Amino acid sequence: MNRFTRLVGLSLASLSCLAMVVPASAQGRRDGQGEARRELRAGNVQTLRQIENRVLPQMRGMDYLGMDEFVANTYRLKFIKDGRVVFVDVDARTGRIINVMK
Repeated sequence: MNRFTRLVGLSLASLSCLAMVVPASAQGRRDGQGEARRELRAGNVQTLRQIENRVLPQMRGMDYLGMDEFVANTYRLKFIKDGRVVFVDVDARTGRIINVMK
């Protein structure tokens, strides 16, 4: 087997390993979105837009990067301030800030 054939074989093996890993990580994100949709349809939580309208004015001096995740009826919003990422957990039912992680 020449060097080129070995290189192609290793590349294909690496790609097939990546293909097995990517769906698992993507699945986790879809589950959070699905959970948010189910809870929203059931009327148990506020929309992301409602949460943003309530929380963003309270986060003066920070740039909003978007929603990071939704888990257990909690929105995790992502901000940046002075080059540091700040996560803000918000109760999806009430819109109350639960935790700020710097």
